[in-house]
Amino acid sequence: METRKETVKNIYKALKRHFGLTHWWPGDTPFEIALGAILTQNTAWANVEKALDNVKAKDWLSPEALTEAASEEVEEALRPSGYFRQKTERVRLFCSHLLTHYQGSMKKLGERPLKELREELLSLKGIGPETADDILLYACHKKIFVVDAYTKRIFSRCGLVSEKIAYHPLQALIEKNFAGTVKDYQEFHGLIVWTAKDFCRKTPACRGCPLALPEQRGQAFPCRRSAIPWDG
Repeated sequence: METRKETVKNIYKALKRHFGLTHWWPGDTPFEIALGAILTQNTAWANVEKALDNVKAKDWLSPEALTEAASEEVEEALRPSGYFRQKTERVRLFCSHLLTHYQGSMKKLGERPLKELREELLSLKGIGPETADDILLYACHKKIFVVDAYTKRIFSRCGLVSEKIAYHPLQALIEKNFAGTVKDYQEFHGLIVWTAKDFCRKTPACRGCPLALPEQRGQAFPCRRSAIPWDG
């Protein structure tokens, strides 16, 4: 029987073998990545891309520009991402914080220690654990594992955790059992996103899933099930 470390490592290897490098998270600069992390709350990434394209077309891809622009104009640019008034407020609060405390520099923001910076981000209105960890991992290159609904779905369907496991216990469990680099953490999360989109959807499309055991491939629902849940 596989140990926890072996199981997590094997999941990562299986997904990487199937998909290759994801180069996740999309974004040309740390600020664009942070902006995308805020905008992707409660919406599909395709909608975030439309909003980011609008921001780029306005030449607003900086904390200064988004703070100085009229709220109504920013709202219109962010409209494709949904909840655009709420997200405009959150984006501008983040930009204001970045300007006030770090001269608008994501590099200076990322120089803070992980634990302190995470607490700081969580203190900002509208930034929860997943958004904060997206910013930390992808924009600031801090070693922290991002947990999302896809992570919980895949790991629970593989029989490794309960569907009801909370964010931080799942995060701690993966970090304890996956001794990767920052780049590995980024890739693993990207691979989870791709797997959820291609196979592990709300209604599973399991045929050909890289997480199926060889003798199970071709079955309609081949998720691996362990006899003992992983939560303990």
